[in-house]
Amino acid sequence: MKKITTLLTSLLLVSTVFVGCSAKDNSAEGSSDKNKTIKVGATPLPHAEILQEAKKILEKDGYNLEIVEFTDYVTPNTSLSEKEIDANFFQHVPYLEKFNKERNTKLDYTAKIHLEPLGLYSKKLKDISEIKDGAEIAIPNDPTNGARSLKLLQDKSLIKLKDVELATVNDIIENPKQLKIQELEAPQLPRVLQDVDIAVINTNYALEADLSPLKDALAIESKDSPYANILAVREDNKDSEGIKALTKALTSSEIKKFIEDKYKGAIVPSF
Repeated sequence: MKKITTLLTSLLLVSTVFVGCSAKDNSAEGSSDKNKTIKVGATPLPHAEILQEAKKILEKDGYNLEIVEFTDYVTPNTSLSEKEIDANFFQHVPYLEKFNKERNTKLDYTAKIHLEPLGLYSKKLKDISEIKDGAEIAIPNDPTNGARSLKLLQDKSLIKLKDVELATVNDIIENPKQLKIQELEAPQLPRVLQDVDIAVINTNYALEADLSPLKDALAIESKDSPYANILAVREDNKDSEGIKALTKALTSSEIKKFIEDKYKGAIVPSF
C-alpha cells in the first residue's frame, strides 16, 4: 500500500511539472506571436498600399503587419501616442513637430519614405493663366499643408508672402488678383472641386478621388520639397526589433521600385 501511494505521488508530481511546463511554453508562444505583430496606422492611399507591399517583405522575416486605416490627420497620432498602434505612416516632419508641440506628445520617426507633391487642381480651368480676378481657391486648413499650399501659389506668381517659416493667409502681402482663399479640412478638398476655381490637394486625397497629379494638376510642388512622409513611432519603441524590421522593409529596394512603378512620378521615394 505504501509503495502504491508513493508511486501515485510521484506520478502526480511529474504530471504537475509537465502541465506547468506546457502552460509556460504556451504562454511564451502566445507572447512571441504577439511581439511579431506590428500594428501600423495609415491613410488609404498611397500609404496603406505601400504598407501592403512591405507586409510581403516582413512575412519573410516572420512578422505580421496589421494595417489600420484612418481618414484624418489627427487620430493616427493620438492612437500612436496612446499605444493603440505601434507606428503610423501618413505625415511629414513639420506636421509631426507641430503636433508634438501642440499636444505635448513625444512622437518620433525612423525614416523618410516618400514625397507626395501638392497639386493645383481645377474642374473649371485648363491652365493657371486662366485664373481670373476674385477666383476662389481652397487650401488645406492644417498649418503645415496650408503653408505649403501658399508657398506653391507664390511659386506660381499668384501671391507674395512674408518671409516666415509657416505662412498663413494673414502673411499674404501681395494678392494682385484678389484671390479668395478658403481653408478647409484636407479630405474635403476633392469634394469641393466643383464649387471653387482651384483646390490645392494633397496627393493621397487626389489619388482617392481618381485625380492624377501628373495628368490632372495645373501645377505641382517641386520634388525638392522638405515635406517627405515618414514612419512615425514613439520614443519608447523606436529601437524595438519590430520597428527596425518595418523601417528596413519600407526603405528597401523592393519598395522603391514599387513606388516608382506604381505611381510613375506622382509619388517620389525619399530614400
